[in-house]
Amino acid sequence: MSQIQIAQKAIEEGKGIFRLAPAWVPRSFCRPGKRIKLHPDDYYVFGLERGGVDERWFASTTHADNGPKTPEDEGLSYVVTRDGKERVLLRDAVDCLKADVIGEALWKKYGRWSMFSKFFDNFGPLPHHIHHRDVHAARINQSGKPEMYFFPAQVNNHGGEFPFTFFGLNPETTKDQVLRALKNFARGDNRLLSLARAYALDVDTGWDVPPGVLHAPGSLCTYEPQFASDVYAMYQSVLYFGHCVPEDLLWKNCPPEEKGNFNYLLEVIDWEANVDPDFHKNRFMAPRPVKPLEQMKAEGYVEEWICYKCKDASAKRLTVLPGKTVTVKDAAAYGIICLQGFGKFGVWNMETPALIRYGQLTNDEFFVTEKAAKEGVTITNSSDTDEIVILKHFAENPDLVI
Repeated sequence: MSQIQIAQKAIEEGKGIFRLAPAWVPRSFCRPGKRIKLHPDDYYVFGLERGGVDERWFASTTHADNGPKTPEDEGLSYVVTRDGKERVLLRDAVDCLKADVIGEALWKKYGRWSMFSKFFDNFGPLPHHIHHRDVHAARINQSGKPEMYFFPAQVNNHGGEFPFTFFGLNPETTKDQVLRALKNFARGDNRLLSLARAYALDVDTGWDVPPGVLHAPGSLCTYEPQFASDVYAMYQSVLYFGHCVPEDLLWKNCPPEEKGNFNYLLEVIDWEANVDPDFHKNRFMAPRPVKPLEQMKAEGYVEEWICYKCKDASAKRLTVLPGKTVTVKDAAAYGIICLQGFGKFGVWNMETPALIRYGQLTNDEFFVTEKAAKEGVTITNSSDTDEIVILKHFAENPDLVI
């Protein structure tokens, strides 16, 4: 059966909703926090050299940029048929069915599904690093990468080693100070964090992280909607507990002709955004109900915007109350991950696994085509005691008001 035949079969079986297989991603510079339900024996399933699995990617048509030994499909989501016997990459399903999957406006603008989300589950903090803006990413034929964070309670039974995130730079920081830190990268701790401030992370809240903003993510398990790109560069040389960052990651995604040019690394930084004295006010996100709470509860559900300060990618949290059946409409295509509960999601059985083996199919992740989203997805909570909680990740959504 051809790719287009599998894609057509899947969209018909699901009445406009694709079932997706889990996409696990290792990172050689990370240590798994073990909160994303992967079986303990499988966190190093790719081998020690490639690192532990500390990410699961959702609704992804973006290849994970993990170096020369990366499989061609790493980070990419597969659409699977009801019986699990046939599959096609979501990327290829979108290429085959185009606007029938993602909508006319998104297809005309990008010719692809333009975002993905992930669980990032690291036991310790990451280095202070940066994602490139469009102007710099374009020099290596990539796109810039805005991203957002949300810390779901359901995947944060522990906080890891350092549940605090450094964002940006202190308002009084000078470019000469940052340049000095970058030039000291290979000499030991370049003390870049001495120029930044950390914020305590609280579950069920989030942050907006535009491209060009330095950030050293803390050790809460993080849900991350983001634009479909995997560009970054690490600007901090030594982490807490003495973990060293390879120098090649300082120059990652740097044009070959700029390698060794520390002034170029400085140029990548969006200076005004980094030294913003109102960074918390402008970038922190608490859940924002889409309608009055009492009205929604009377209808059997609660829906909130959780990532809403970026037009390129956004997210909602939908809670369906015990024993309720609701039909929820959206203005754009989206992917979902179910965090809690079980029941029906459209024509599909939906359940939240407690433990997942590598390669195992699940019923916790789906992709809703634009037509199905606009017509509305009917969700039934089959429990009389437990809520269904799902996260919904969008590309551009006309319902979002920033």
